[in-house]
Amino acid sequence: MSLLATKSPVYAFLKSLGLIFFFLVTGLFLDSYYFVAITENAQHYANAVMLVVFVIVFFQVNKRNKEQMIIAVIIAIIGEYLFSIVMGMYTYRLGNVPHYVPPGHALVYMAVLYFSKAASILKHKVKIEGFFTVFIIIYATVFLVLKNDVFGFVMTAATLLILRKKPRERLFYLTMYITVAYLEIVGTYYLCWKWPATAWGIFDFLPSHNPPSGISFFYFLLDLGTLWFYKQRHRLAWARMKNIRKIREI
Repeated sequence: MSLLATKSPVYAFLKSLGLIFFFLVTGLFLDSYYFVAITENAQHYANAVMLVVFVIVFFQVNKRNKEQMIIAVIIAIIGEYLFSIVMGMYTYRLGNVPHYVPPGHALVYMAVLYFSKAASILKHKVKIEGFFTVFIIIYATVFLVLKNDVFGFVMTAATLLILRKKPRERLFYLTMYITVAYLEIVGTYYLCWKWPATAWGIFDFLPSHNPPSGISFFYFLLDLGTLWFYKQRHRLAWARMKNIRKIREI
């Protein structure tokens, strides 16, 4: 059964977000403080498993998504070294950028993309967006009140304000927010990486939790960059698709 064509929203969830949620909680375990107690080569195991899963997913998606996965990995490598190593926005357990992280970004991107494009999900798009929005507001507010997470709340507010004028992309980015929130909670719980007590460890007026609630705001740079590079490589095809959309709207 095709994920995109299935009439079951439960099936669409399980085959996209369900799989990535399961992979994140099990894959990151291999780089966790639990596994480090067993072997000093924990991160090597995590890298190896990520490589295998990435290759499996890569050969299952279509040509367009293969290209987007490659672009996502390249942008993630640049972004990770910029934000983590150069700017010190967060720090990984060994002070490096683990090899499993960039391809992990690509897998998250694909899972969210397939979920947000599934016909059974689009059928309930308005209701799902409403539910996700309420959940995100409650989630960020709880972090603000209980964890003094001002940084995360500001990024969450900025995200929701931007999405008010982005109806076409709204479901994708709301889903990305929730997926990244899950990823960050798992990764920081396992001590795979850590966020400082303030934004970048510099701005004292922006207290932050570990992790900050709205950190998906920076993941959007990966998503936008991936799409932008794909558009540049396929300008004619993208222009045709936009014209078809305009005709349908008329």
